[in-house]
Amino acid sequence: MACTVSNAIERLDVRLRNEGFSDISVRCLSPSLPPRVGYAATGRIRTAAAPTARYWYHDRLDWWEYLGGIPAPPVIVLEDMDKRAGIGALLGEIHAHIGRALGCIGYVTNGAVRDLPGIERTGFHLFARGVSVSHAYAHVVDFGEPVEVGGLRVNPGDLLHGDATIAHSSTACYQNSNRRRALDRAERSQAAGPGKSQKG
Repeated sequence: MACTVSNAIERLDVRLRNEGFSDISVRCLSPSLPPRVGYAATGRIRTAAAPTARYWYHDRLDWWEYLGGIPAPPVIVLEDMDKRAGIGALLGEIHAHIGRALGCIGYVTNGAVRDLPGIERTGFHLFARGVSVSHAYAHVVDFGEPVEVGGLRVNPGDLLHGDATIAHSSTACYQNSNRRRALDRAERSQAAGPGKSQKG
């Protein structure tokens, strides 16, 4: 499915061919699940060292409230900011259950996840670098800003598509398609002359 989407994007020439998708450092860890589409809820995490403030992810009520405010269905997209991303994992079975309760359908990160059998039972889509046994010092640093995961630049609210192969952003395609249609209409109107317009 992702390859079909990519083929359509290349054929329509709505963005550069080397952007808008995650690279091989991020892989699907839930290949048995069907493709899904959702809106990005972005944030940044660290796991290698304890937070300088007292807040851990389970203390961040503002983080949970942010997730609840994303258009349905949200996809959690967290950039691991550590030099060695993936030492620990923020998302495991419990976090997946909380995410599902808030309407989230998946998780994308350049870091790690844990508790794969438990997460699989929730039907939560996973895209990550790999698996870690520990939370380590996992905590949310900030959220609601652009992030980069596996070479994919993701803005809050971006429309994301994912299947068994890759995470794919479609927002720029829609924006570029709409922009192109608007320019085409303006050019046709200008060519028609003053006082005239063309439909389409």
